[in-house]
Amino acid sequence: LSQRKKRKSEVGEVDKQLDILAIGTAVGSILLYSTVKGELQSKLDGGHDSRVNCVRWHQDSCCLYSCSDDKHIVEWNTQTCKVKCKWKGDNSSVTCLCISPDGKMLLSAGRTIKLWDLETKEVYRHFTGHATSVSSLMFTTVKPMNESKPFDGITGLYFLSGAIHDRLLSVWQIRSDRKEKNAVMSFTVTDEPTFVDLTVSEVKEEPVKLAVVCRDGQLHLFEHILNGYCKKPLTSNCTIQIATPGNDGDSTPKPVPILAAAFCTDKQSLLLVYGNTLQPIIEKVTLNTSESHICLVRDIQKVLSLKTDAALTKVKTPVVNSDTKVLVPGIPGHSTAVKTPASGKEKKKNKRKPGETEESIEERLGALDIDVSKVKTPGGLPQTDSFAVLLVQGLESNDAEILNVSIASSVCPVSLAYNLFLYSSASVMVRWLKSVFTVHASYLSTLPDLIPQLGMLYQLMESRVKTLQKLCRLHGRLFILVTQVAASQTVQDVPEVNQTAKLVYEDGKCCVLSVAQLLNSHDSLH
Repeated sequence: LSQRKKRKSEVGEVDKQLDILAIGTAVGSILLYSTVKGELQSKLDGGHDSRVNCVRWHQDSCCLYSCSDDKHIVEWNTQTCKVKCKWKGDNSSVTCLCISPDGKMLLSAGRTIKLWDLETKEVYRHFTGHATSVSSLMFTTVKPMNESKPFDGITGLYFLSGAIHDRLLSVWQIRSDRKEKNAVMSFTVTDEPTFVDLTVSEVKEEPVKLAVVCRDGQLHLFEHILNGYCKKPLTSNCTIQIATPGNDGDSTPKPVPILAAAFCTDKQSLLLVYGNTLQPIIEKVTLNTSESHICLVRDIQKVLSLKTDAALTKVKTPVVNSDTKVLVPGIPGHSTAVKTPASGKEKKKNKRKPGETEESIEERLGALDIDVSKVKTPGGLPQTDSFAVLLVQGLESNDAEILNVSIASSVCPVSLAYNLFLYSSASVMVRWLKSVFTVHASYLSTLPDLIPQLGMLYQLMESRVKTLQKLCRLHGRLFILVTQVAASQTVQDVPEVNQTAKLVYEDGKCCVLSVAQLLNSHDSLH
């Protein structure tokens, strides 16, 4: 994902230049989504043949740069939605991009790192890179630390890179010497970095602040002035963890994973994202980084508790009989017979007369007088919209009879999907459960008590899987036996070959004479 922000010159052109979010897809296309309008603005096709790994906006133009598993880098014109330029970026997948502060250079990385001149599309510098694919790439400075030499916009700048399955974040310096390809320093963390954010150093004395979120859920904060080589890897100044208080009968605190972290504009406070990826918690904190280790206690159960009990209270069990009237307004396909008002009565007007009381809801519902007995399907069964209403009523009231009638013909709403798994006979309805898992998978995965409730299904699937290997072996042996029986029957059906000799020669003169006759007949044939 990459978002383009409006420049100062574009502030007045709100209708023309909007904040656009570029989203790369797995099929090679790029979607441009308008965050102001809340809709898809355009789609970029024809640039990549494989998964898009990274997209970056150019800060001074409407150009967009993307890289992919197809080893190419593409420069897009977002106004015309066409490819402006395309070139091969590496011999393997290109996984990450970063544009220089002046907008004239482009960093690309697969395993090796290359610095491209955007005007000529030629490689300006090569760097060693990492043993695995690079996952993060960003500049750490906007001006060189040595201000005595003239600045050409790129020489002397530092940039940071991280790779998957690599616990070291490397810092590189762009030097005038082309032979220098190794990192000048590195930061070490406890696990593979999953999210990296930093504050850019704008002056020589200003240190670079680095926030690294690792796969183990910890956050490491670094603060260092970039001033040349450093042989030993630098450790974090502060490590942050989040844990539960350990109340409610469980005295053992449990760790809460940190998903992401970003520095605020003041470069002092942090935005922390932690908890569940489907329902994360975002919190702004100001920390005392003089301490080497900080543990924040957060009760995420209270924050993430689903407040659905209030909607399920005071529910009466519906009476299902021939006289039941089901009101389902707004559902497609629902049709009812509405009785016309009796003759002799005048139609009431919408406006009330002075002093006249307003009709109650009970009187309005009675005035509708919907008769569902006149609306029947050819088979005499209720319509599918009635099944949906019955299913919701059955789940709310936990009525087994209603569930048996409606469970096979409907898919319940997302708010009641969890209640269905508490129903005892739902485990045998495999096809129906498959549809529920497919439709409501994202919601069901957020429930902490889902796995214990699905224990019966897990046991059923495990028992089937355990016998699968034995059944496959039995199938193979039976197949061999059947094949051998069929082959033996085929051999038995073949007619016997006559083994009687066509010609017999005797010893002595007859044998010599017969051989001579055979030679004479052979010469005559030739």
